[in-house]
Amino acid sequence: MIIMKKGDNMDLKSSEYVILEIIPTSSNAKVGDIAQLCALKIKGIKLEERFDYRLDKTLINIPDILNMINYDNDSFNYVKSSKTIMGRFKKFIGDLPLLIIDNEYTKDYLSNLKNEKLSVFKFLNLEVTFDVFDELIRKYNLEPTNHLVDLLYEALIMEL
Repeated sequence: MIIMKKGDNMDLKSSEYVILEIIPTSSNAKVGDIAQLCALKIKGIKLEERFDYRLDKTLINIPDILNMINYDNDSFNYVKSSKTIMGRFKKFIGDLPLLIIDNEYTKDYLSNLKNEKLSVFKFLNLEVTFDVFDELIRKYNLEPTNHLVDLLYEALIMEL
């Protein structure tokens, strides 16, 4: 679990923050790449900006990952390296706090960022489990989608 500090009492209705989801090629950032990074910049409950990037699919040699990210192909920006994705992501987030899916690989891929990182599930009164998104869909009566950041955003709106 993520250690909560300053943001424990963050009021999402009046704060600016970023919700994100990473799909990696490995659970270890030292040997893997970021296959996809999606993020939403939120101010209060208003969506300000989207960040939808993927690693060029010719650079991904894992069929399961390719299958997982094979949707809405025209709505993503494609780049040749994870380093490019992270460089653009750093500019996108500035110094905003990050609401993350607090699993080990997400924490590993974001470990070099100085931004405050909080579990998005803390604000939804949910725990990270293998079926947390199914639980999220049931709890908030949401339509399933491949865009997990959108599900998180919709759930936060309903929670606020």
